[in-house]
Amino acid sequence: MGENIYLFMIVALAILAITDLVVGVSNDAVNFLNSAIGSKAISFRTIMIVASIGIAFGAMSSSGMMEVARKGIFNPGEFFFAEIMIIFMAVMITDILLLDFFNTLGLPTSTTVSIVFELLGAAVAISMVKIVAVDSTISTLGNYINTDKATQIILGILLSVVVAFTIGALVQFLARVFISFKFQEQPKWVGALFGGFAITGIIYFIIVKGLKSAAVLSGTVNEFIALNTELFLLGNFIVWSLVSLAVTTVFKWDIYRLIIILGTFALAMAFAGNDLVNFIGVPIAALQSFEAWQGSGINANEYTMEGLTAAVQTPTLLLLLSGIIMVITLWFSSKAKNVVKTSVDLSRQDEGEERFQPNYLSRVIVKYSIRATENFTGLFPRSLQKKIDSRFLKPYVYIPKTRAQELPAFDMVRAAVNLMVASVLISIATSMKLPLSTTYVTFMVAMGSSLADRAWGPESAVYRVAGVLNVIGGWFFTALSAFTAAAIIAYTIHLGGVWAIAALLILAFLLIGRNYLSHNKKMKEINREERLQKAESRSIKELIEESADNVALTMKRANKIYTSCIDGLAKHDLDRLKKSKKGITKLEAEVEELKDNIFYFIKNLDESSVGTSNFYISMLNYLEDMTQSLEYISKAGYKHVNNNHKKLRFNQIKDLKETDHYMDDLFSKVTRVFETKDYTELTPLIIDKNTFFDHINEKIAKQVARTRDDESSPKNTALYFSLLSETKDLLTATMNLLEIYDAHVNEIQV
Repeated sequence: MGENIYLFMIVALAILAITDLVVGVSNDAVNFLNSAIGSKAISFRTIMIVASIGIAFGAMSSSGMMEVARKGIFNPGEFFFAEIMIIFMAVMITDILLLDFFNTLGLPTSTTVSIVFELLGAAVAISMVKIVAVDSTISTLGNYINTDKATQIILGILLSVVVAFTIGALVQFLARVFISFKFQEQPKWVGALFGGFAITGIIYFIIVKGLKSAAVLSGTVNEFIALNTELFLLGNFIVWSLVSLAVTTVFKWDIYRLIIILGTFALAMAFAGNDLVNFIGVPIAALQSFEAWQGSGINANEYTMEGLTAAVQTPTLLLLLSGIIMVITLWFSSKAKNVVKTSVDLSRQDEGEERFQPNYLSRVIVKYSIRATENFTGLFPRSLQKKIDSRFLKPYVYIPKTRAQELPAFDMVRAAVNLMVASVLISIATSMKLPLSTTYVTFMVAMGSSLADRAWGPESAVYRVAGVLNVIGGWFFTALSAFTAAAIIAYTIHLGGVWAIAALLILAFLLIGRNYLSHNKKMKEINREERLQKAESRSIKELIEESADNVALTMKRANKIYTSCIDGLAKHDLDRLKKSKKGITKLEAEVEELKDNIFYFIKNLDESSVGTSNFYISMLNYLEDMTQSLEYISKAGYKHVNNNHKKLRFNQIKDLKETDHYMDDLFSKVTRVFETKDYTELTPLIIDKNTFFDHINEKIAKQVARTRDDESSPKNTALYFSLLSETKDLLTATMNLLEIYDAHVNEIQV
């Protein structure tokens, strides 16, 4: 390869670095936004401003060292410049693809782990090429790869998951027992002591993790902190406790809000100051390797890279540009908000819509955890148990479930604990030079604190545990896929050279572009789509008016699904039937969600109108009957076509089309009644119901005659009768719904 080829690779790596910054911030925003957004202690705009300042400050005060290279995942002196460039190119292509994949799914993953295992995978692949070339044995792999450091990092990852979860749970439990949920009613000194602990931990984190090698702190200050850590912490605790007492007493500021602001700034700064190198460290190392090789006059396949063993310094201008890109991404990335939402939802205090479905493992964990908790608490006196339980009691205030998204996911005490514990754990690990993932620590602390705060109750535990298992599984998938993909890509570049690089770059940007477009399309559909709304009415009259929109929307969607099923069967169109299945699954889930809201609906009723609940429950039952009939119709049609059974005969299709016409006419009229709320039109429809049933019975009789005379397909016959039978059930549920509405409307008018 000539010099121009490597220049092309440097340009490509620069573009990849910018892309990696964008997808990396989208993923790691969860580290520092989770607690502030979840607690709603400050406005979203303020959160973003604080985080942006933290990122900008962190980027400028960054040491600029490529952490992974310094830790020595591979031994650079064993590789030539040409081989190092292949490794770096493979790492960057893999990194942006992997992080973008996780961001699209809305799952947080570790940029540190991904970069480590990508370097490891690519280095192993090129090492194996070198070993085979010299007819050596695999035992010599240790010459190229620093296996001790790789093992230490893997153990550090496993340990951080357990330690962060355990410490987060323990500190949150103690904080809640000490402060309770009525934290605003506690004496000022309680908040002051908590503020002293929390701010001390965060300040120590800022100094040790955020500014450890910045020019902001002199060597003397660093040396004093290192040698007199206990004294430094004690002094800070006393000072910040007094400051906390002063600001709450004199200025009437909320100490918990201040902790959250400071903690958000600290984690954002540390993210930019340290994790920044995960995104631009490899391209910077490649650039400086290129500059060293270019001036050497040695062939690229002969120039060894011992120079990479030294720290790789990042120019200040590049740090500034990187900080700007990170801040812009933070403000405009919808994927960042999606990843944060996953973390906040899993740690939410109250019940709500659960994103993850329970699995066997989550059920087993919850089952045995409940038993273990019961056995453990049984060791303590009942009086102590009652006293502790009283600290976890929250004043009950009814909030309609439709407003649940407007409320904080958890209170400011838990948000402050999350930030404090994450800061302390990360700073301790940093001072001990232990490899650690900030994503793993912040996420697992949040999960541990939510468990200790009894946010995972019997109603939600299996869903939350399943979510945590999904995220943790994703982390280990990150390591495996990063190693494998980087190894494959490195070997592909080794074989294909510049053409392989060009093809891989095109493929990478096509995939990212496709993911971006599909994500935007999905977000637009979510914003545009109509959904059934939960009831908040307190009387029968209000409920009839409010639920009319739900009935109209259900009828409109039921009509569309039924017609789509019949057309799909008529044309033997599997894609159309598949869309119908998805449509009814979604409608069924929304009706189920309304039924889950019955508890909150009944709680909100006026005592004088409790009978309203009977109407609401009956209405939901009939909507559920309708969705079940539609589900059977869509599944039966899909199964028939998917199994490549014979097409329905012309007369059968003709009869089904006529039935669809009748149903379309009925559904359209019902939709219009409930959209206009002109309930006088209900009575004529109810009177005509026998006409609809007679039509279906006539079609059944015709098929019986056909079966006796010339029908030759048992599958077609069974499907046809099933469709008509379920259509009758669908019609019955629809008429029952109209009848209860008609009866209650007349009752109100009387």
